[in-house]
Amino acid sequence: MTKLDLSVDEVLTTTRAVRKRLDISKPVPRAVLEECLELALQAPNGSNRNEWRWIIVDEPAMIAKVAAEYRAAMGILQSGQQPSPLAPAHAVPREDKLMDSALSLPEKLDKMPAILIPLMPGRVDGKGVAEQAAMWGSIVQAVWSFFLALRSRGLGSVWTTVASRREKEIAALLGIPYDRYTQVGMFPIAYTIGTDFKRAWRKPVSEVLTYNRF
Repeated sequence: MTKLDLSVDEVLTTTRAVRKRLDISKPVPRAVLEECLELALQAPNGSNRNEWRWIIVDEPAMIAKVAAEYRAAMGILQSGQQPSPLAPAHAVPREDKLMDSALSLPEKLDKMPAILIPLMPGRVDGKGVAEQAAMWGSIVQAVWSFFLALRSRGLGSVWTTVASRREKEIAALLGIPYDRYTQVGMFPIAYTIGTDFKRAWRKPVSEVLTYNRF
């Protein structure tokens, strides 16, 4: 598959959350998706058990149904019934553009070439920190590796978890055994409009790093 001329550091620092620049007009071949997933599966997972499952939705009718559940989840979020646990306590740079971008995704999600839904075995409900850490720590790195593989091939995605508010409905729609698997997120996939992405704003290392104690 054709890859961009990017260094490892460039891939790591320019893999962005892409919404508005996802090109919904260009199909994404399954071979490209499978190649990216093949790379992602090299990520470490607990005891190398490989118990994860991955669903890629690329049938237009099913994408439309999944997108409808996402929009329903957004409605629950915006109504305040289940507010975001990560709502910022203070202003962040370019927050207005971030919100504008976030709200643009539901409008085009039903036209995406593909949507990825990774599954981790088990349910986190009622589990302690150690168990939850082992579960999430056995798949999130693979999902991010998938993002990096997409970026290096001119594609993009965005990490979304809002659809967890409709997890049971999505499980029923896709035939996922809800009592046996947890949906890690919903990730739209498309080629990007242009491939020039820049570093994002982040607090400097000096503000977030300490040695030997908090």
